[in-house]
Amino acid sequence: MSQTERERVKTEFRCGYVALGGVPNVGKSTLLNRLVAEKLAITSPKPQTTRHRLLGIVHLPRAQLLFMDMPGIIDPGSLLNESLVNTALGTLKDADVVVWLVTPQETAAESRVILPHIRLLAKPVVIAINKIDTIPKLEILPLIEFYHSLLPEAPVTPVAALTGDGLPHLLTEIINLLPKAPPLYPDDQLTDQTERFLAAEFIRERVFHHTAEEIPYAAAVQLEEFDEKDRPRLIRLRAVIYVERDSQKAIMIGRKGARLKAIGQEARIDLEILLGCKVYLELWVKVWKNWRKDPRALKELGYLIS
Repeated sequence: MSQTERERVKTEFRCGYVALGGVPNVGKSTLLNRLVAEKLAITSPKPQTTRHRLLGIVHLPRAQLLFMDMPGIIDPGSLLNESLVNTALGTLKDADVVVWLVTPQETAAESRVILPHIRLLAKPVVIAINKIDTIPKLEILPLIEFYHSLLPEAPVTPVAALTGDGLPHLLTEIINLLPKAPPLYPDDQLTDQTERFLAAEFIRERVFHHTAEEIPYAAAVQLEEFDEKDRPRLIRLRAVIYVERDSQKAIMIGRKGARLKAIGQEARIDLEILLGCKVYLELWVKVWKNWRKDPRALKELGYLIS
């Protein structure tokens, strides 16, 4: 590349924050992981798996895209859900571009939950219809027309986060709306979150996969020890899984400790990939009664920011 070309790229470089917004379970975290080409966000088939804002950085020759995964926007029914919705709405406000993620299965009622917030933002929006791999192709065009009627100024693009279909076009639409600005992060950085945060999240992901009904939502993970004095040979982690009742604790542990053992074994595999070395993981289950309604608990567990 000539000096002139380098200068032109420098002056035309685009960089900005991109919020991945939508109702729960539309694939925001799956999309983030696919775009970054690394597992950063935890995923599960259950709604409201995501509880924190998570930054994923995509580095391209002419742009740096700072994708922000966030909790799904719902009608809050508890102090925890209220905190999650506040996190989501704050993320939308901080973004330069909003990607409104929807699915073919999304109902009109679900769309109405988030649409008023998006209309109030007065920011560029791209509508991404995710999970198009789950419907016949003939059904895609009517969906595009429907969402175009809701936000005529927003480009609508079909994608499949699970397979990567449509993502190059989605990136192009987003980049066209980003401000011209130099990159904010070095080329080798993929997130602004710490390894401690990601480790606790990976453990919580396995809780979601191994428990059902109310239990995964009543569970929170707190990392009490992150001992890396023997790194890169070994890292020792100790984490507590908090639940709200003794009956939930018994289910979380399982018969003769089988469920907790499975959670730990699967989490350790992901943690060793994340940390790049062997991991010794120790898990405990404790009861913190009604922590989802307790402001002190929510603050200590990182869900309320004072």
